[in-house]
Amino acid sequence: MSPELQEAIDGVRADVAALHAELTRYGLVVWTGGNVSGRVPGADLFVIKPSGVDYDDLAPENMILCTLDGTVVEGSPGSDRSPSSDTAAHAYVYRNMPDVGGVVHTHSPYAVAWAARGEAIPCVITAMADEFGGEIPVGPFAVIGDDSIGRGIVETLRGHRSRAVLMKNHGPFTIGKDARDAVKAAVMTEDVARTVHLSRQLGEPVPIDPNAVDSLFNRYQNVYGQDPTGSLN
Repeated sequence: MSPELQEAIDGVRADVAALHAELTRYGLVVWTGGNVSGRVPGADLFVIKPSGVDYDDLAPENMILCTLDGTVVEGSPGSDRSPSSDTAAHAYVYRNMPDVGGVVHTHSPYAVAWAARGEAIPCVITAMADEFGGEIPVGPFAVIGDDSIGRGIVETLRGHRSRAVLMKNHGPFTIGKDARDAVKAAVMTEDVARTVHLSRQLGEPVPIDPNAVDSLFNRYQNVYGQDPTGSLN
C-alpha cells in the first residue's frame, strides 16, 4: 500500500469516527443504532463503524475498512470486529453512485415517523428547497442485512435532487460528497421532518412553486456560503 493511500485511509478513519459524535449531538440516534461511512478518495474502499459498539468507544483505529463489495479488508485495523449491519447497503450505494463519498443512516424520530407512514416529506419550507431541491422521497420497504436497502436507496435517489430517502417502515438514509456532507443532510432531514410535522398540526402546509424551488436550490448550492461547490447530483 502506498503512503498516499494509507494517508487517505487514515484521514477517512478519523473523519468517520469523529462524525458519529454529531449523530448523538443532534439526537439522531439512540444506543448503538445508526452509522456513518466514508469513501476513501482514489480507491475502491470505504470506512464504516463496527456493529453494536457504544458511540463513546468509537475511535479511528476501530473503524472498519471495506472493499466496495462490503468485504472487510483482512489485517487492517478493526478487522477483528463485525462491520455495521448496514454495510452491504452502503457498499451497494458506493458501487452504483460513484459521486457519493459518504452515507449515513439514523433513527431520528421525526424522520422515522414519516417513514412509518410511508409518506414523503413535502417541500413546503425554503430550507427544504435549499438543501434537498424538493420533497424527501420514500423508498421501498427492504430487509436489513443484504443489499436490498442499498438497492432501494439507489433506485429512489438516482436522478433525484434529494440527498435523503425515507426507507419505508425503517428510517432515513442520506448521501453526500463526503461523510461530513452526508451527516449534514441527516441533521437537516430531521430538522425539516420535525418542522413540517408541526406545520401539519396547524393545518395543510402550503407548497412552494416549483420554479421558486429551483431558484432557491440553485442559490443555496452554488452561491450561498464561503466556498460553494454545487449539488451532489
